[in-house]
Amino acid sequence: MMVPDVNAFMKKYGMHAENFDLEETTQTFIQEMVRGLNQFSQPLLMIPTYISTEGKIPVNEKIIVMDAGGTNLRIGVVHFDEQKKAVIDYFKKHPMPGSQKPLTKVEFINLLVAYLEPIMGVSDKVGFCFSFPTDILPNKDGKLIHFNKEITISDTDNMVLGETINQVLAARGYAPKKFVIINDTVATMLGGIAESGAREYDDYIGFILGTGTNTCYIENCSEILKVPEITKMPGKMAINMESGGFDHIQQGEFEKQVDHASANVGDHIFEKMISGAYLHQTASATVVQAVKDGLFSAVFTEAFEKNSAFTMKEISEFTEDPHGENPLAQMCGEGDAETLYQILDCLFDRVAKLVTVNLAGIIIKQGKGREPSHAVCISAEGTTFYKSILLRPKLDAYIREFLNEKHHAYCEFVKTEDSTLIGAAVAGYFN
Repeated sequence: MMVPDVNAFMKKYGMHAENFDLEETTQTFIQEMVRGLNQFSQPLLMIPTYISTEGKIPVNEKIIVMDAGGTNLRIGVVHFDEQKKAVIDYFKKHPMPGSQKPLTKVEFINLLVAYLEPIMGVSDKVGFCFSFPTDILPNKDGKLIHFNKEITISDTDNMVLGETINQVLAARGYAPKKFVIINDTVATMLGGIAESGAREYDDYIGFILGTGTNTCYIENCSEILKVPEITKMPGKMAINMESGGFDHIQQGEFEKQVDHASANVGDHIFEKMISGAYLHQTASATVVQAVKDGLFSAVFTEAFEKNSAFTMKEISEFTEDPHGENPLAQMCGEGDAETLYQILDCLFDRVAKLVTVNLAGIIIKQGKGREPSHAVCISAEGTTFYKSILLRPKLDAYIREFLNEKHHAYCEFVKTEDSTLIGAAVAGYFN
């Protein structure tokens, strides 16, 4: 069997990193950021959060924190010690209400209040990381747009989260709480601010690359032209970019196939190109065509017919040990492991280049991180980011060559344990 030219195959179908220009695409990304700040209903939504990132974290002041996601509802009490390190004083994890059985709004709110009651007297502030589509209001409360992630709760149209909880608290004789609602990307960024301690960074970015993807950063209020009352405000606020919506980029053939098979065709193109919910589908579609084009042996072809839908777990296991006992390695005949590894390597190289567009675009637009000792702090979360072993070395190389050497800007990646809880605490302190 001839050694297949994987690079030529990937380029033929528009799936190689070289199929798009990094500088050109980054400049397009920056233009879309500006459009999203100037107008509503753009691919990059650039949602104002009204969340300030400026302030000092108080020492030894306890605050209630909540984190609602697709699986769990976490509730705790946090304070920062004299070294500005976060300390979790109380922590409880519950199944996310509505994840196991349908609930009404009344049942949902009553559950939240019941979970809060043991710590009700700890603080009058609540930082709430709420990872569902929500419009953040000027008073930092949040109006629910809708639940997703298989959470079923009825009668919640236009529910203002903190206000509704406070109504139940009042009925039970409790004083109202000051709720600050943020999403998980903003919480991740604020967690990075807390983690930095005394270290002075030039700016901060929150980045999530897991099942989905999103980014937030800090913008001058004067640049948020689509909301005149914000434009007149002094200072800065966090912007929830909804960066997975970026669509001004040429998809490869197999990325198009994944998009066309999705429930929201033509929407969230960037997310479909880089995130875990779709990347394994792209890998499977790529290998389907590689089999048709004769890049694999008869042994692999026969095995692949029985398992043509890869999972991210299988991909991770294979890239960690291409000749091991994992399912994909066991499908391989002579030379197949190297071919499959090269295909996946090309895919992650493409993802790394796309992530560079996202992160470098923000840093270049903002003109931040001009000195290595005064870099931009990128607080990153997500299983695809941390568990895809091919991704990070390639991302670091693109950052070095494109951002550092060409644009003379610098960044550092940080990981914060319990970032959403810690970020919720910071949001409550600062707002």
